[in-house]
Amino acid sequence: MQSASSQVLDPQGQRSVLTVLFIGVFMAALDAAVVAPAIPALKAAFAVDNSQIGMVTIIFSLFTLTSTTLMASLSDRHGRRPIYLFCVIGFALGSLLIALAPNFGLLLVGRAIQGFSAGGITPTASAMVGDTFPATERGKALGLIGATFGMAFLLGPLVASLMLLVLSWQWIFLINLPIAALVLWMGIQRLPATRSTNPQPLDWAGITLVALVLACLVLGINRLLDELSGLTLWPWLLTSALIGLIALVMVERRAVKPVVPLTLFTQRQLALTYILCVGAGFGMSSVIFIASVAVAGLGIAPNQAGLLLIPLVIASSAGSVIFGRLLNSLGSRRVLLIGFGTLAIGAALLALTRPELGLWLFLPATMLIGLGVGIVVGGALRTIVLNEVTAEQRGAAQGLVNVGTSVGSLLVVASLGALADAMDGGMAGLAAAYLACAAVMVVMLLLCLGLKAHGEELAAMQVGKPSEA
Repeated sequence: MQSASSQVLDPQGQRSVLTVLFIGVFMAALDAAVVAPAIPALKAAFAVDNSQIGMVTIIFSLFTLTSTTLMASLSDRHGRRPIYLFCVIGFALGSLLIALAPNFGLLLVGRAIQGFSAGGITPTASAMVGDTFPATERGKALGLIGATFGMAFLLGPLVASLMLLVLSWQWIFLINLPIAALVLWMGIQRLPATRSTNPQPLDWAGITLVALVLACLVLGINRLLDELSGLTLWPWLLTSALIGLIALVMVERRAVKPVVPLTLFTQRQLALTYILCVGAGFGMSSVIFIASVAVAGLGIAPNQAGLLLIPLVIASSAGSVIFGRLLNSLGSRRVLLIGFGTLAIGAALLALTRPELGLWLFLPATMLIGLGVGIVVGGALRTIVLNEVTAEQRGAAQGLVNVGTSVGSLLVVASLGALADAMDGGMAGLAAAYLACAAVMVVMLLLCLGLKAHGEELAAMQVGKPSEA
């Protein structure tokens, strides 16, 4: 089904669009990867402590999450191209402000602008794939976009380390300016200009409630105020998030054009997919403790442990591309079953890390985890969503994929980190954490069985409109 916001292109046009989207998403993903190596330089430049420097990551995540639904809704209303390019320009301006920041406060403002802009880049790009690619080609395209994250996390630390060695930390952010200029120039020429023919008033009440719910959730899970002020406020924040969620449902039921269409949760296929997005985010962010396993379980020096993640990143990129290409022949359900199953096996094997086993178990386990992450965060989940919604809902539906993945990532820090610390914080605690991760992945695997079979999925793609679950 095509609409005013849908314009399937010929193969050459599809390649042109995909190039622009790939570069923009890669820019946002690369920035997330290069910040970690720059943290020591930022601490020294602004004379801040560990708790303060943590705000660099938290502010970015907070504004990314709170802008996602707004940008997705605006792209449904005003078209993908202006919103995508607006977000790219905003990202560049935030990068420039960070590089020129005379104090830590303005640096955080720059990170907020970056995060707010990044919140619209990936979901808008994914929705544009739905607009311009036929259903049979979307998996490949989304798999390539998903692979940008693996590439960014492979190249990011190397690029950042080289810049810190030869230039200064400011260039880590200034490099975004020529990339953004290239995306803007190419985007104006190559991205199709489409928009809704019947725009409805923006759901400002829903947008505000979504922002408040996600802000309370982010702050509550990270216990930011608890760390900074010594007060136990995180339970109140999580309670506020729950109350806000109830209010959001009530508001969205009455909205003319809801920012979070509740109909997206009434179809079994979509509801399961959003739950699986949380699981995918959980599995993806569980990798943050792998370097700690190398240190605690194998005795690797802390400054060398990060190098052991390179095979994981390569496996993740390969998994995203390969299974994106296999998506049409295998079907989303089989691809996700393979992905979550691989993640479960990898996490369980990682829990068995021992000095006497050396790297013989550790590296295969991490590569399985990387492969599983590449599969589940590649094209399958986004393809399911594209196949199940109308063209006018693609932006909002893709935004919810990002929200679900981000919530899963936050839950990793709150649950696995706490579990590891509760059991001494050493290898015993980390082993328990990864066994728990494996259990969560098994639950996700079982939920995948509720998705449509390959035949049903193909039928929906051929019809070209969402079908009932």
